[in-house]
Amino acid sequence: MAAKTISEKIPVLRKQADSGRPEKEFIDAVVAGLSGHPKALPSKYLYDSRGDRLFQQITELPEYYLTRCEEQILRSGRDTLLRYVRGFARHFRLVELGAGDGKKTSILLSHFLKKGCDFEYMPADISAHVLQDLMETLTRAFPKLKIRALVKEYIMALEDVGRMASDPKLVLFLGGNIGNFSKDEAASFLTLLSGRLNPGDLLLTGFDLKKDPAMIYHAYNDRQGVTRSFTFNLLRRINRELDADFDPGNFIHYPTYDPQSGEMKSYLIAQRAHEVKIGATGTRITFAEWEPVFMEVSNKYSETEITALSERAGFEISEMLFDRDRFYVDVLFKKTPP
Repeated sequence: MAAKTISEKIPVLRKQADSGRPEKEFIDAVVAGLSGHPKALPSKYLYDSRGDRLFQQITELPEYYLTRCEEQILRSGRDTLLRYVRGFARHFRLVELGAGDGKKTSILLSHFLKKGCDFEYMPADISAHVLQDLMETLTRAFPKLKIRALVKEYIMALEDVGRMASDPKLVLFLGGNIGNFSKDEAASFLTLLSGRLNPGDLLLTGFDLKKDPAMIYHAYNDRQGVTRSFTFNLLRRINRELDADFDPGNFIHYPTYDPQSGEMKSYLIAQRAHEVKIGATGTRITFAEWEPVFMEVSNKYSETEITALSERAGFEISEMLFDRDRFYVDVLFKKTPP
């Protein structure tokens, strides 16, 4: 399978509009991924409308600690972040890469507004539908909030913001999305972000930390089987949109965690040898017995690795904000002068 550029791997691209017809990018990615050795499917395609709903259920599961930890961090750290943005000039821009439903971000928006901050909120996502829903929700909650949505990929959105004005920026990249990159890809992605920021601009990024391996494992293999349904949803999507004939009963969901590398990986594994036809292209894919299909990675970090990552990317660390159990950290990076 052809290597992807960093911009192609950006998590916001996971969200695809349900247009009723398959996009060429989707077709090409599925055929290339399943024809490769080893087989793999891009994780961004897990997130159709049903995938979004399943992922929302995942974030509410007792095993999935990440969302609760970050919400706790934002509540306990909001005054610290307020201190930094008040160090800006009178006006600043709050840019968010992949805002989702805005639930966590609302913690900061509410606090900044109550404290009289003058800022414009600029959520960026490739899905106009997602942004429209977000704007309607936030406009009801915060009538005085200034919002300008950017239907753009992350890097393009930051370039647009940079051309609009030289106002200081606080960029949010929350939810542990940085973990969906390999460690080298994460450094490349942060370097790209750094190149679009001015010295003194801030970036708040969430990292899931290395901890009890069993706790990490169960966060991606919950007892209710929601994560399993989320993974299998991609096969159903391929069947529906590409006229394929996957039988989910031919596969098992197999997550695995490597405590040394910090890689939490998810696979679908063929339980028996069989063939799948993709009607949209006439392609036939052969699966050997126990052949794996790589689905997704979520990297976990140590504090030392985060520090090294910041240095590679041209940032300095201003603050590390932890939840009470130190399971998770939101890191406030500051763009350093060249």
